[in-house]
Amino acid sequence: MNHSKVNCVIFDCDGTLIDSEILCCEALCFVISLYGMSMSQEEAMAHFEGGKLADILLATCQRIGLNASIDELEPLYRNKLEELFCEKLTPMNGAIGLLSYLEENGIDYCIASNGPKDKIEESLKLTGLIKYFNGKVYSAFEANSWKPEPDLIQYSAMNMGYSLRECLYIDDTPKGVEAGLRAGVRTLQLIGSYTQQSNGDAIRISNLTQAIEYL
Repeated sequence: MNHSKVNCVIFDCDGTLIDSEILCCEALCFVISLYGMSMSQEEAMAHFEGGKLADILLATCQRIGLNASIDELEPLYRNKLEELFCEKLTPMNGAIGLLSYLEENGIDYCIASNGPKDKIEESLKLTGLIKYFNGKVYSAFEANSWKPEPDLIQYSAMNMGYSLRECLYIDDTPKGVEAGLRAGVRTLQLIGSYTQQSNGDAIRISNLTQAIEYL
């Protein structure tokens, strides 16, 4: 697909705008410990690919041999994660700088996340980013499709009023990157200390402000 001038940046949320994924893995390790099993945070991060929470929990149970119901695990995980977010959640490095640049240059932007909308907005409030995203949050629960499927990215672009070739998508996880590439959107992967690099054609950056080069 030929790409024109970027008029809209579509962001993933967790691990892209907010520094949450290490906290997600901390919550996962805590929940596992409730069942008398142990998993290091490094191991959890090494296997973290993003995607639907139920799939992450199921994959973890299968990997470590834990026989537990997802319906039981999910509320335990979400309750622990909420506690950790209230204590420790911060914006990603470069997030405010990039958002300020977009504002100053009249470039639109939004969020496309696999999480429930109320949870996304609560995370944005905790990090002080909610002022940038009022009315600009799109959840997989609304689109009824989760990354790595491309539908959420397409849904977000459509609702923002832009063609896919006018958009730039930023995510950190392989599944998120896959969603962007499958949607036909030019895609950047934000690489961190524990990030699993995608195998696709995404452009890799290590700080959000580096995205300015591709606008």
